[in-house]
Amino acid sequence: MRTLKGETIYLRALEPNDLEFIYAIENDQNIWEVSNTQTPYSRFLVKQYLENAHQDIYEAKQLRLAICQDEDFPAIGLIDLFDFDPKNNRAGVGIVIHKKDNRNQNIGTEALGLLIAYSFSHLNLHQLYANIACENQASNALFTKFGFKCIGTKKDWNLVQGVYKDERMYQLINPQF
Repeated sequence: MRTLKGETIYLRALEPNDLEFIYAIENDQNIWEVSNTQTPYSRFLVKQYLENAHQDIYEAKQLRLAICQDEDFPAIGLIDLFDFDPKNNRAGVGIVIHKKDNRNQNIGTEALGLLIAYSFSHLNLHQLYANIACENQASNALFTKFGFKCIGTKKDWNLVQGVYKDERMYQLINPQF
């Protein structure tokens, strides 16, 4: 897969020149709660990760794609399939748009739509799921827009700055099954 194109954005595989962008995201403490990050990442570790980003989803059990707007290649966000389980035909989904001024512009909506279509039509997944903090209204709205159903709330699931927070689990079943 080279790119997945939408109307205003496209998703592409990670490239070596994404090093600084991924380094910035992984070390942005404002989004650590969303990404479940606990410690900073070094450029060395991010570079090693990028060197292995070519691995097939069946090998890595993950697919991370850059969300891009312009043809000049820079990423503005990341969208992931994680915990890929080919036996049970499911995977988790995560998305982050790094800069606040790129949010609320339907970028996440278009990216998630592209990833859902790819997951169901090319990977033949039966289901996708997402774990979202209850107070993350934007993500809760985004996923429900695509038909993800809240199947439960995990009480006191994540410890964030000394406070336990609830997390919702959303699930989308492929309508083709």
